[in-house]
Amino acid sequence: MARSIVAHSTPRDRAAPPLWRGYRLIETAIGICGIAWSERGLTRLQLPEADPESTERRLRAGSETRAKPPRDIEHVVTALQRYCAGERIGFESVPLDLESVSPFYRRIYDQARRIAWGHTLTYGELGRLAGYPDAARAVGQAMGRNRIPIIVPCHRVLASGGKIGGFSAFGGPRTKERLLALEGIALGRGGGPLLPGLLSAR
Repeated sequence: MARSIVAHSTPRDRAAPPLWRGYRLIETAIGICGIAWSERGLTRLQLPEADPESTERRLRAGSETRAKPPRDIEHVVTALQRYCAGERIGFESVPLDLESVSPFYRRIYDQARRIAWGHTLTYGELGRLAGYPDAARAVGQAMGRNRIPIIVPCHRVLASGGKIGGFSAFGGPRTKERLLALEGIALGRGGGPLLPGLLSAR
């Protein structure tokens, strides 16, 4: 009977690099953020928690260690700082590692990355554009489980009627409103955005 290569991994297999190779904290205008990455790309962007220690604990969850980002990730640090200071910054070219994400989530995240800076869509609209016209609730769940906010701009995706909806980061909807405000989006009295939804041209 053939042996399982999973159950009987070689020392070389066990020495393979982990999915998350490193992380670093980033001081920004909205607080201490952080990024984590693997050899494939960015795996997490952590928004500020209650304190820097809590932010770092989140980043260490995958047993990664503090490190200098590789060259293709380095520019994310400066870009994130500029974005949090209110500059119009695009993150469409940032490489992501979504190997552990389901195909459905990947499709939703890829479509979400096309929402232009300063604009919004609803969960239902995003689902339709991604090819899932009846999946508004599932799209909302995908946004709630997004590990790379801002890069995958889940803050630009609102509930039906343009209401703020939920937000899983520390601070909840207030944090979402703060990110929208960085892009000049203010919610109207009825809860909807004062700017229309729009996709980028890419």
